[in-house]
Amino acid sequence: MSFKFNADELLEMALEIEQNGAEFYKRAAEMGQSQSERAMLLELAAMEEDHEKTFAEMRSGLTDGERKETTYDPHGELPSYLQAMADKQVVKKGEKPADRLTGEETIEDILRFAIGLEKDSVVFYLGLQELVPARLGRERIDDILKEEMNHIAQLGDLLRCARK
Repeated sequence: MSFKFNADELLEMALEIEQNGAEFYKRAAEMGQSQSERAMLLELAAMEEDHEKTFAEMRSGLTDGERKETTYDPHGELPSYLQAMADKQVVKKGEKPADRLTGEETIEDILRFAIGLEKDSVVFYLGLQELVPARLGRERIDDILKEEMNHIAQLGDLLRCARK
């Protein structure tokens, strides 16, 4: 089965990935971290929510051409497929990144895992970049990639500070 995604579908996946990220940080903040670490994790959750807002704004600004369906989906299964792709990015099917937290992780463990998730997001979006035809908004993927790479840099800075 071959799928081609338009910018609207890609942004739908980006929204789901950002929601999963915010949930991960919120759950990590609930799991026995110090006051300052909780505050940092909640700030990271807020950053994910800001990314989600950015992607929602991008999605609302799409042209009709960028929203045009490019995939034959007679049974309406594409939304489920997109959900599974966003959820399955790094973890097993049906499992979200927050489900991987045990409560035993140090702040460094959480930041390393988060950096891995962000890197996987970049790879995910780079892979999808080829699936979105240029005429349907491929350039919008560049905006998503910039947001994710900026988040990796910020997490790297936090990890370096946590090691000190």
